[in-house]
Amino acid sequence: MISVLAQERLLGAALGSAFAGIVVFEQRKSIYRSISDPQHQLPSQFHTKEPIFGKETRAELARLWNKAVDQSFGPVIQYLSSRGW
Repeated sequence: MISVLAQERLLGAALGSAFAGIVVFEQRKSIYRSISDPQHQLPSQFHTKEPIFGKETRAELARLWNKAVDQSFGPVIQYLSSRGW
């Protein structure tokens, strides 16, 4: 037989879960409604179809980023590797 304290905890958990589910559902419904509302759409001038940087610039940025990460975390990775991680 379940004690009164356990029953209260189960009831609280069930009611809390139901309340949280309703809140999440209403928030999602509100978000989806605002996305589909044409009045909330951005003007066409903000929709860029072309990338900001050219292909070569992006490749160079990626290479520089990878090099910086390797230089920053290289010693840490070597230390952890030597410790068997």
